[in-house]
Amino acid sequence: MEQQETAHIIVSGRVQGVGFRNHTQFLAKQYNICGWVRNKDDGTVEVMAQGGKKEMEQFIRGLKKGPSRFAKVTGMDIDYLQQQEQYRDFRVLY
Repeated sequence: MEQQETAHIIVSGRVQGVGFRNHTQFLAKQYNICGWVRNKDDGTVEVMAQGGKKEMEQFIRGLKKGPSRFAKVTGMDIDYLQQQEQYRDFRVLY
């Protein structure tokens, strides 16, 4: 069984009001990533993602591209964590 990775990701740029959370959820389903995504008050988007190493790389690559030409990712802070809780699905939190 492939080693699972858990990443806490803060995405900055023009990432709110452009479909970024739904895009993140779409990518998560596509790459079999579990966890959650939510907007933060400071204009960034916070993601907690859990999945296989290869899938996580593809997921992060997709996040960097963004959902559309209206979005613009200018930065990504990624912290890999010791696995904490086990997520079963991927949710958009409000």
